[in-house]
Amino acid sequence: MAGNVKVFVLMAALTALVMALGWMLGGSGGALIALVIAGGMNFFSYWNSDKMVLRQQGAVELSPQQGAELYAMTARLAERAQMPMPKLYLLPTQQPNAFATGRNPENSAVAVTQGLLNHLSADEIEGVIAHELAHIRHRDTLTMTITATMAGAIAMMGNMMLFAGSREGRGGMFGGILAMILAPMAAMMVQMAISRAREYEADATGAQISGKPRALALALQRIAQAAGRSVNLPAEKNPAAAAMFIINPLHAMRADRLFTTHPPTEDRITRLMAMDGTAPRAPVATAPSRIPRTGAKPRTPWGRG
Repeated sequence: MAGNVKVFVLMAALTALVMALGWMLGGSGGALIALVIAGGMNFFSYWNSDKMVLRQQGAVELSPQQGAELYAMTARLAERAQMPMPKLYLLPTQQPNAFATGRNPENSAVAVTQGLLNHLSADEIEGVIAHELAHIRHRDTLTMTITATMAGAIAMMGNMMLFAGSREGRGGMFGGILAMILAPMAAMMVQMAISRAREYEADATGAQISGKPRALALALQRIAQAAGRSVNLPAEKNPAAAAMFIINPLHAMRADRLFTTHPPTEDRITRLMAMDGTAPRAPVATAPSRIPRTGAKPRTPWGRG
């Protein structure tokens, strides 16, 4: 209950920020228009969040035949979590990562990258899937999608302030520049506050669903290390959606990393290892996953013969 109250307060803060920018652009009328626009965007996001994010990331839906073992793994975990089986998607990028989306457990999807299937063991992939199912069960997917939508709208309005400030907008040119810089930063900080708490909760619940907290901890470590060495182009083009991934997908050299939407990976690993009763340690060599990987002669969009 306390977590839901916190999210409500933070969402109210984003709405207030949208209205404040609207007021700076056009007075009370501008504030009302901004509120209506934000409400319309949220309504659209509620019904189309999964399709919108998946399309942005270039996701391809997997059939039970194409991803037989991954499908069976997800179905087993969903049954253990007492929730419906989500749709499965493949993201054609070599950066290991994953995210979940959808407005509720009955209309949800889990997307994994080709890199995740290539570089993680079966136990580690299971831990990642369980983490994403936890987000769906907690209904974090809807909250984070709406937050990402509003953050994007605030960034757009902040840019508009630069031009409005030079004419009749409140605050003049200086106010416009200040709003252009501070408004997206404030939106990002609210997004960070929502996402960080949700990631810790999803880690704990995911570890309970899979029964393998150490496997999830090792998966987080591998993904974080690889994410800093590879570029996820669709995520770079849509940075507002970065909070939806299990690990921040933005490249380590980007300025976006200064305001990461995820809690420190080391803290997440420490908490998971405490659940497992072992001390943190570096990843060890594991048996390769039996889940198909990309090969020279692929038979499906994500596997090989």
